[in-house]
Amino acid sequence: QAQFVESGGGLVQPGGSLRLSCEASGFTFSLYAMNWYRQAPGKERELVARITSTGDTTTYADSVKGRFIISRDNAKNTVDLQMDNLKPEDTAVYFCKALGLPRWGQGTQVTVSS
Repeated sequence: QAQFVESGGGLVQPGGSLRLSCEASGFTFSLYAMNWYRQAPGKERELVARITSTGDTTTYADSVKGRFIISRDNAKNTVDLQMDNLKPEDTAVYFCKALGLPRWGQGTQVTVSS
C-alpha cells in the first residue's frame, strides 16, 4: 500500500526559499509519475508540479512556473520540490502523490509571511 511522508515545510518570509521532500514506499516508485499538490485554507487542492517516472519531463502550474522545481531520485524513492521567491499566496499544506494511486500523505505546512 502506497505511503508518502512529506517534510521540509515551515515559516518563511516573502522572497525566501524552502525545499520540500517526499519519501514514498509501498509501491514501485520508479514506474509512477509523481505530483506535488497544495491546499490553502478554504480552497480546493490544486496541482503544483508533476514529474514523469524517469524524471525527464516536468510540468508546473502557471502560478509557480519559474519559481519551483520538482525533482526525483528513483534510487531513494524521493521526490523534492525546491521553492524559491516564495509569496504569501504560496501558503498552503503541500502533499505529494503518485499519479494513478489513491493514497495521500499527511502533507507539510508552508507559511509565507513577514
